[in-house]
This record gives sequence, structure tokens and C-alpha cells, in this order.
Amino acid sequence: MDNTTEDWGPFGRPLFDDPSTRALSRVGVVDVGSNSVRLVVFDGAARSPAYFYNEKIMCALGAGLPETGHLNPTGRERALAAIKRFQLLAEGMDIPPLTAVATAAVREASDGADFCEEVLRETGLNIYVIDGEEEARLSAQGVLLGWPTANGLVCDIGGSSMELAEVAEGRVGRRLTSPLGPLKLSNVKGGKKGLKKHISGILDDLHDRIPVEGKRLFLVGGSWRAIARIDMLRRGYPLTVLHEYRMTPKSVMETVKWINDHDLDELRALTGTSQARMVLVPIACEVLKRVVRKFKPKEIAISSYGIREGMLYEQMPQKLRDRDPLIEACRFAESKDARWPGFGKQLYNFILPLFKSAPDERKRLILAACLLHDVTWRAHPDYRAEVCFDNATRANLGGLRHRERVFLGLALLHRYKNSREGTRFEPMVELLAQKDAVDAEVVGKAMRFGAMLTVDALDKMANLRYFPKKKQLELRLDETGRGLFGEVAEARFMSLAAALGAEVEIKKLR
Repeated sequence: MDNTTEDWGPFGRPLFDDPSTRALSRVGVVDVGSNSVRLVVFDGAARSPAYFYNEKIMCALGAGLPETGHLNPTGRERALAAIKRFQLLAEGMDIPPLTAVATAAVREASDGADFCEEVLRETGLNIYVIDGEEEARLSAQGVLLGWPTANGLVCDIGGSSMELAEVAEGRVGRRLTSPLGPLKLSNVKGGKKGLKKHISGILDDLHDRIPVEGKRLFLVGGSWRAIARIDMLRRGYPLTVLHEYRMTPKSVMETVKWINDHDLDELRALTGTSQARMVLVPIACEVLKRVVRKFKPKEIAISSYGIREGMLYEQMPQKLRDRDPLIEACRFAESKDARWPGFGKQLYNFILPLFKSAPDERKRLILAACLLHDVTWRAHPDYRAEVCFDNATRANLGGLRHRERVFLGLALLHRYKNSREGTRFEPMVELLAQKDAVDAEVVGKAMRFGAMLTVDALDKMANLRYFPKKKQLELRLDETGRGLFGEVAEARFMSLAAALGAEVEIKKLR
């Protein structure tokens, strides 16, 4: 992490308003894939952007390509109409020129170049047709946008191809492309037996060229996400956020079997998957099953970030790439939505004595909670705790595992509410270990108390000291602090002490 500005600690001064990154505050990307055509407009803190606009049209440009050598004529018409619409939307949003890329179907079709010329003629948009290795690189960069410390193998499946790329130490290593897209595989001869043999042969070659085993497998692509949704359904998983969802090899195998044993229309209805996507799931299952067997990953993680996010990452200066996406996003949210931007840092320093021995990963979450503690103040008081929890657990945030989302959400819930009993969030809290749930409650109640004292110079009028072995919580107040320590503040302080199971002592701050 950037540590060049000592005053800001290990995360450095916020960069979202830096001249070198301000141009990335709103960027539009068009991805012309073999199955879908999508427009994404990114907005906000560039290191962890929100999706200002996101629209997808299932065009199936690559349908029938292996037999005809041409783009699907109906899909081509739909894709052109979609791109015309996207260009008009971009003009209406007054964003910089769109960046557009096309992948396997357009690069392999004999009329791919003609299609790109037609798009340029009709819309003025220049489509960059990238090769398979470049597609793998951009997709892997998308994973790095969300996981700066990602280490493993990225596997991106599209309609007509599947790419592999190594990632480690913030860089993309070896890259390969293959014809293992479900649209292309749908016409393999020899039935199921022929399909399995065909997939296995290609994977043998891929493994020989990138013999990565025993690491994390990052899955990118709509077909993988559809399988993950079904895995969530099978497991009764309480947090239906796909990004950073984790599966074991055993779970993947069980879900593939479960899909084969169930009616696809029923699964489609239960998961909200489109008909066009669900048709490809059985073939994608065969590919995934063999990828897992061949590369033997220790864990499988779903990434909602891929080639589009990789194109944004491509435009980032290195100093921005090195930043923590979670902290940058939380800082941006505080600057935009909090009543007193900047107080989150003071609040963090105030409550940090309660967690002196906590690992850096925990302190990072505490800082994120403090930065977000006031951003939902406009919500109705009766629902503020709910809104906080939902925002933390479901927001588009990078660098955040599911358990960390729940920890952050629970801390923010207790910022506004003493008890979580009876809330609809209790099943999600079960994802946390008991100690982690207690820590989250302590963070929330500490923020709830600290926010009562002041909006400025908190460190000069109050501080906390905690002695965990003695179970003693000490509060020191100067004269102004004592004036602010009214009945409600005292009740919140005692609630914090109860969460810690500690005796209290109040002293004069000298």
C-alpha cells in the first residue's frame, strides 16, 4: 500500500480527487462478446468504482459460427441496435468517448471486420478487436481491480472461448486462450462422450502450458456466475452477492450433479437466470468440472470483475493501482455523503485503543466502518440500521470477502442500534465466528458513543484506554468533553462497556 504520506497512515492521502485520477471518475466501456453486448459506465472512486450504468443485451453473435464462419445475422442486427443505443446514452450522460472491445466471435468471424466497419459508420464508435491472450490479460486485470493481492489462476469463460491467466504480486503472468466457450462447444459431435473427450483434450494442452495447481481459481464470466447462483440455492446461502463468493472443489462437483438432476426451467425461475444463459449452463458445467479436476484449486472464487473492469484498470496510474479498493471507496463515500467529512479518521483513532492487538486485516475493517459511519444519515431513523447493513453487505465494493462484508454491516448496524435480535440479518451473522460478531458489535457501539462527543478535535477532549486482562475500560475527558458527556452519551458508553464485559472508570484528561 502507498505509505508516502505519513499524516494519512498506511493508506496514503485519498486519490479520488487527484488530477491524475479525476479523469477516471466516469468512464464508459462497451464489451462486444460472443453471447452478450454490454455497456458499463463506471463512476466514483476510480480504484473501487460504482456502476453508474449497466445494461446487457443477449445477442448471441457467436451462435452458429463454427458451422457458418459468420456472425449470427439476427445477433448482428441486435448488436448494432444495442451499440447505437449505448452511444446515444453516452452522449446523453456527457461522458468521454466510449471504449469498445470485441472478443472471440468478432475476431474469428469472416465478417467480423465488416461488422466493425458498420458500427463505425453508423455510430462513430471504433471497436478494438482483441486477441485471446489480450482478452485473458484484461480479464485478469479486472480481477486485480477487486483483489490487489490475488494469487492464482483466472479462468474467464465467454460464449466462444475460455481464457486462462496467472496472477500474482499485482501482475498478470502467462496467458492462454481456448475454444471452450459453450456456444462453440454446443456443436461438438459424438454426444456427451464426444463432448467430454473434446474438453479433456483441450484442457490437457492448457495444463501442459500453464501447470498451475493448488492455488485459488478465480472464475469470470456469466456462465460461471449462473453456476454460482445455483450453488448458493443448493446450499441455502444467506448472502446472495456473487462477487467474492467462495466454493470448494467438492461443492462445485456436488452442484454440477445437482444441476444435472434438476429441471433447468425450475432452476432458471429460482435463480433469476435468463433463458439464453441457462441453455449454456449444462455445457459450462462440463467445462468447469474438468477445469477443477485438472488444475486442482484449493478454492474457487467468483469475480464479478472481468474484462470491462480490466479496461478501467488499464487506464490507472500505478499509484492508484497500489491502493486498497475498500478504503478508497469508503473515503469517497464519506467525502460525498457524510455530514462531517474527515471525522471518520478521528473516530477511528478514538476507538483504536480497544483493538490494539488486532491484526491489520481487522483494523482495515474498523477504519472502513468509521469512514462509513455517517453516510446514511439521510435515511429514516427507524430504518437507518437496516440501510447501513444492506449498504455494507450488498454494495459494489472490492477487496472484501463475504465474512468481512457481514462484519462491516454488523458494525454499522450497531452504530445505530443496540440490539440486532429479531432483525432479518441474523442468518447472515451466522457466517461470522462468535468472537468476530462480538468484535463487530464493539466497533459499532464504540462508534455510536464516539459520535456523541464532537465533530472536531475528538482526540483533544476525550480518549479511551482498555485493559483486556483486567476487563477495565477507561474514559478520559477534558472540561469540554465532560460537558458533552450527557445522559445519552453516558448510556451509550455503558452499552459499549457491557459489550466488552468491562468495568468502567472515568478520569480527567490532562
